[in-house]
Amino acid sequence: MHPKQVTRKKFAYICANSNRNIMLKAKQSDDQAGNGGIFNVLAGGTVITGSIVTESDFRLDGRIEGDIHCNGKIVIGPKGCILGNVISENAEVLGSVDGTIRIREKLILKSTAQVKGDIFIQILEIEPGANFNGGCTMSGKNSAEIADKLLPPRVNPNGTK
Repeated sequence: MHPKQVTRKKFAYICANSNRNIMLKAKQSDDQAGNGGIFNVLAGGTVITGSIVTESDFRLDGRIEGDIHCNGKIVIGPKGCILGNVISENAEVLGSVDGTIRIREKLILKSTAQVKGDIFIQILEIEPGANFNGGCTMSGKNSAEIADKLLPPRVNPNGTK
């Protein structure tokens, strides 16, 4: 017999910006998921103006007018939109990005992706139907070294570099 897998879910809400009521939901799903199963979700219909920095994975179904620095994986859903730069370990784009994308490892552009801007990556996967207008720099085996030069230093949860 195989032991049953236990799934624990935890929710934490983070409110920011004294001028607006902005709510991000950090959600822990399966304990076996990457980053301990913790990821952030910005729901559809939500608009944030300003930059976001996160240590955990990030799912975007809303709109961000600013930059995102994610030390995990970012998934931009089919209705997700970023007007700004994206910096992340890995990324999957189903929605739209208007800005520079800098990824340390792998970028996937799904068939519904709309990207306008330059990309800097190690591995690029583009599905038929994806729309990409910009320059592409693939760094190959030296990607970690090149990405460290291109990307700002990683931020620890306590705010130190």
